[in-house]
Amino acid sequence: MPKETMTPRERWLAVLQRKQPDRVPMDYWATGEATAKLLKYLGCDFDTMLRRLHIDRPAFTDPKYIGPTLAENIDIWGLQYRQVDYGTGNYSEAANRPLSQFESVEEIEKQYRWPSVDWFDFSVLRDQIKGQEHRPIQGGYSEPLLVYKWLRGDEQAYCDFFEYPDILEYCLGKIFAFSYEMTRRTFETIPGQVMITYIAEDLGGQQSLLLSREHIQRFLLPGMKRMMQLTKQSGSYVFTHSDGAIREIIPDLIATGTEVLNPIQWRLPGMEREGLKRDFGDKLIFHGAVDNQTTLPWGTVADVRNEVADNLRILGAGGGYIFAPCHNIQAVSPPENVVAMYEAGYELGWVD
Repeated sequence: MPKETMTPRERWLAVLQRKQPDRVPMDYWATGEATAKLLKYLGCDFDTMLRRLHIDRPAFTDPKYIGPTLAENIDIWGLQYRQVDYGTGNYSEAANRPLSQFESVEEIEKQYRWPSVDWFDFSVLRDQIKGQEHRPIQGGYSEPLLVYKWLRGDEQAYCDFFEYPDILEYCLGKIFAFSYEMTRRTFETIPGQVMITYIAEDLGGQQSLLLSREHIQRFLLPGMKRMMQLTKQSGSYVFTHSDGAIREIIPDLIATGTEVLNPIQWRLPGMEREGLKRDFGDKLIFHGAVDNQTTLPWGTVADVRNEVADNLRILGAGGGYIFAPCHNIQAVSPPENVVAMYEAGYELGWVD
């Protein structure tokens, strides 16, 4: 096996700058239950697992909440949560809908308290990145439609695109503004340190877009573009997560400022790896693509290794690929397959 000549930070940066790394960088996304199974299988702690499997996972920044005292299990948006058991893992789901009863912007302005960025202490970020200089740093965050769906409820949120577009536009504007200022203060506190910034919206389902292209262009892309401009001006790279079959909107995301696209669910219509690489490989860095709906949970070790080889051959051709699962590995995936995934990525991902 060749000898590594780069740190994880250097490896990510080489790919982001369209330069040649020593090998393809590998990232880790998994639920808590899947990680616990993997650590038990390997008999080690989390950091040892990352080293053993040669994973180049970023370090994350998170300002400290110092705002008004919150009621138990209530967050800054007024959302209450409950744990839902889906059989192979628990997910925290919103149990209330703080904005569901409102029918006008005026009602919301009078009765709802939006969170303030002043409720957070950003000075802790400096200590969070100490000792992490060898890793890529992820900082800043935006996913307003997700928050809006929690606040209004999924069904009402989607209906609002037609029934209450003024409420939708007003609330998304508030959430985008909050995300923008949180991200701006992150850059201000640790200037030059953040390498990747998460600017996301889940735009696709299993067959096609969840929203019309026109609605995405009107309600989401302007706010995302402002976030992306801030990110690039601050020296960070735009990391866009969007699940599903999103082929139709990819040109708009590129025009808006997306640089890294995740998670690449290549089994879905329009998301075939060859077509994505052919049409967008010179404009996007691809992140993810190891299928966690079929291959990782239900495939054999050989199936996993074959898919890893295909991803590296197709998406990694000429560079521009960061190896990772397509979204969080679930607890249903055997740890043997997870280990095989990273071992194959390490063995086959060296760049000549």
